[in-house]
Amino acid sequence: MNTIYRRTMLTLFFCLAFVSGFAQVKVYRGNSSYTNDVICNLKDNKVYKGNSSYSSDVLCHVVDNKVYKDNSTYSSDILYTIRDGKVYKGSSSYTSDVIFTIRDGKLYQGNSSYTSDIFANRKGLKVYKNNSSYSSDVDFTLSDNVTIEQFVAIWYVVKYCW
Repeated sequence: MNTIYRRTMLTLFFCLAFVSGFAQVKVYRGNSSYTNDVICNLKDNKVYKGNSSYSSDVLCHVVDNKVYKDNSTYSSDILYTIRDGKVYKGSSSYTSDVIFTIRDGKLYQGNSSYTSDIFANRKGLKVYKNNSSYSSDVDFTLSDNVTIEQFVAIWYVVKYCW
């Protein structure tokens, strides 16, 4: 009986892992959850325009701790490198190239940790402007949780491609 239980649980685990690998995260404008308000979507570590899933509509993608432009894998097309909550320009790891820092759901300018340098914050699936938590200040809404690298890719698309 114990062996049958283990096999069943193992099969269930692999089935769920397989299905979740195809999960899609939609990014909505503001506080919305309407299909017409989809800015972009994330699937298989690629961020697509709107509701598209065409390879020609990939705006950026994540490989390990790097965000690449479009579908490229060239080192010259690395937009960001993420290490220890710090987002670096390109493939850099120099302190002077820190664009922003993510700590406790808050996005700080550069290498700062001052409250006055917070330019966005994430609470649950909502991303707010500055240090706000007002519903009128929701910048965008995610349909599901994402990794920090995926979040940076989505941030890039929302801020620079949309």
